[in-house]
Amino acid sequence: MSRFFVNLENISENTARIYGEDARHITKVLRMTTGEKVVLCDGLGMDYEATITGADKESVSFSIENKTPTLSESPIRVTLFQGLPKSGKMELIIQKCVELGVHEIVPVKAHRSVVKLNSKDEANKLARYNRIAYEAAKQSQRGIIPRVLPFTAFKTHDFSRFDAVIVAYEEETERTLKQALSGLGSAKNIALIIGPEGGLEKDEVNHMVNCGGISVTLGKRILRTETAGMATLAMIMYGLDG
Repeated sequence: MSRFFVNLENISENTARIYGEDARHITKVLRMTTGEKVVLCDGLGMDYEATITGADKESVSFSIENKTPTLSESPIRVTLFQGLPKSGKMELIIQKCVELGVHEIVPVKAHRSVVKLNSKDEANKLARYNRIAYEAAKQSQRGIIPRVLPFTAFKTHDFSRFDAVIVAYEEETERTLKQALSGLGSAKNIALIIGPEGGLEKDEVNHMVNCGGISVTLGKRILRTETAGMATLAMIMYGLDG
């Protein structure tokens, strides 16, 4: 059954409406018509079984028959703090991490990040990043649309809202990710820190450790930044969510 995101403000007790590009996709590309069944998701973890009741050039209307929690979301909420990489790597990271279940993504202007952006560039990038997250959430049938938050810096960010902060650090030689996960207990809200191509500087790691972070090794091989976040996220979700 086809599935679409719909803004919560466009859902009433027993009706819903989709506008714009998604509406045109339903009618022009998928050629769906009145009477066909769909699943709508409000992007906040709720699914709605619905039937198309009408359509025009810019909108599609639905009647809602049932409402249930989305089953694809994990109780483990991982926020990825990704050191800003070169080229289009960030877009790939966002797409794949949304598919893997990330809760939020924060692009970080790390000390060793090669890319330097002005405020206008950041705004344009952020809009594009959130569009990529939306498309990935739709494709992977997520119950939420993970947000890509505004750019920040490791050394100034406050990590106190997290139950645990896991820092992937190439100079860590003893504590493995598996060991760190085994000691997290009932932690549900986790920050995952991944450096850019050049890795993390010692003072960045020290700041996060002073905020309660745990530095971990990802193994004997050095992973590319675009690989490290995806691999570590997958291992966290497997280790804590089964």
